[in-house]
Amino acid sequence: MRAGRETSRSSSIGDEGPLLIERLDDRVVATLNRPEKRNAIDQATIDALHLLCAELEAIPRTLILTGAGGTFASGADIAELRERRADDARAGINAHAFVRLALLPMPVIAALDGYALGGGAELAYAADIRIATPALKIGNPETGLGIIAAAGASWRLKEIVGDARAIELLLTGRTVGAAEALEIGLVSELHPADELLPAAHAIADRIARNDRAATIATKRVFRARRDAHPAVDLDEQAVLFESPEKLRRMTEFLERKRR
Repeated sequence: MRAGRETSRSSSIGDEGPLLIERLDDRVVATLNRPEKRNAIDQATIDALHLLCAELEAIPRTLILTGAGGTFASGADIAELRERRADDARAGINAHAFVRLALLPMPVIAALDGYALGGGAELAYAADIRIATPALKIGNPETGLGIIAAAGASWRLKEIVGDARAIELLLTGRTVGAAEALEIGLVSELHPADELLPAAHAIADRIARNDRAATIATKRVFRARRDAHPAVDLDEQAVLFESPEKLRRMTEFLERKRR
């Protein structure tokens, strides 16, 4: 593992709050921390996510997002959700936080265990990479509660698993187990619970070995609108072609090849 894994934990955004933050040299680990509510996403969680996003926008690092107590997030907090009205829906309380998370400069890795339902699933969909344990149960049961999945599932899920699979899942509201999630590409890896976080760190280690600027540019062009290509790719590549890091890495590659 990288040296960054060995650095001491620094100050956190509320050690007893809804989001525990561990800051390392090249990454941040954020743990949803309402285990008594199966990490249901309430307003305090959303506020903490916005604070975290502000930090990672200012100082970009890879984010590992996980949940405490053997659950990622069981959904939005239904007690809060029941009291929300039309103006709350239009405010996009969860949706805007998840958009901000998805647009972070560096990659977001979601490490999923147990339930990832409703808003919890939509939070997972906002990540760039999703890995899970065999205990994963993921899905969007919102129509059974008289609402829609309005915090990203209606557009992100089809980008992940395709239109036909996504609409079937959204209309039926059925829950997907870990094996099916892997089969349809909703997650990319399965690991035992005690190996899940180390596996997420291993992915972060692999990302950290690459050029930081190239990683940020890759995510930016991947998230760009379809009609922005290829112009956005070429603009980013033009900047990278002039970078000293590109010259250094390619020179090292050629020198290794000559040995």
